[in-house]
Amino acid sequence: MATNNKKLILAIETSCDETAAAVLEVVDDKKWPTIRTLSSVINSQVKLHSKFGGVVPEVAARAHVKNILPVVQKALAASRSTLAAISYIAVTQGPGLIPSLIVGVEFAKALSFATGKPLIPVNHMLGHLYSPFSQLNARRLPLDAKLFPMISLIVSGGHTMIVLMKNIKDYKVLGQTVDDAAGEAFDKVAKLLKLPYPGGPEVSKLAADGKPDFVFPRPMIHNKNYDFSFSGLKTAVLYHLRDFPKTKHADICKAFQDAAVDVLVTKTMRAAKEFKARSISLSGGVAANKSLREMFGLKTKDLRLNFFVPPQKLCTDNAEMIGIAAAFMLHNGIKPKNPLLVKADSNLEL
Repeated sequence: MATNNKKLILAIETSCDETAAAVLEVVDDKKWPTIRTLSSVINSQVKLHSKFGGVVPEVAARAHVKNILPVVQKALAASRSTLAAISYIAVTQGPGLIPSLIVGVEFAKALSFATGKPLIPVNHMLGHLYSPFSQLNARRLPLDAKLFPMISLIVSGGHTMIVLMKNIKDYKVLGQTVDDAAGEAFDKVAKLLKLPYPGGPEVSKLAADGKPDFVFPRPMIHNKNYDFSFSGLKTAVLYHLRDFPKTKHADICKAFQDAAVDVLVTKTMRAAKEFKARSISLSGGVAANKSLREMFGLKTKDLRLNFFVPPQKLCTDNAEMIGIAAAFMLHNGIKPKNPLLVKADSNLEL
């Protein structure tokens, strides 16, 4: 990508149950790209899957097939751009639900073949990792800002991991969940309490009114590694409901959320101390949780660390973060791929 040369990226995301497309204007610079989002369109399938209490892969894929062309057309129209003006096409390659991924990947490949636009396959987790960097432009930080080392917590329905970023190009996973992801635990607790789908946000809403006189365990909080486990916490909720069925749901939600947030923040801050981090970033669907954001805000302020968290719209699955990741991939020297070599990969690792 040429310096000071504007490029347009059309990004597509279909890793789960959101059909999304976005158009981003990118100007590369010496330290990092300057990114402006021209449009971002998301077609949610929440109503479609609510009757099942969770995402059904085949149903999600059929909805993607129906929605992907209109969503892309709407994103182009909203950005006042045309396919001819697009410089790159970026698409989520994985991880995710394979039927959903295939729809997005094959659509992007066909578009790349038809237009001759270079194709950039993007790791969905890389999208989350780079999504907080949308704040660089918003804060107008100088290019020589000392941001690294940075500890990044990615916490979603499918993943929970701590990542060490030594610089904008160099990152390493320090630890991740050994069973349930934090977001998955939120959703499973919601099911135990028979809350509406999607359950995670419902747990957080109820927790705001909770005043429990009991606590749930903090799994692996004292372990010296940076792995997580949330299945035991979910089981603790199950046993509490069995033994104390009259407990208010708000109290259960508050005790559960407090335990989950405590583990996530404690282990992240421990990593920040060990690796002498200058910044902490938070991303993923659970990053929308108000309690988690506030706790990190307090901890980082006390230690005078930079704290980056994307706006709520970039926490859940969206194409904008895929475009942001693609812009940084180009900046870091990663080249577009031949569309023939791109395949959906449900187990793609960061």
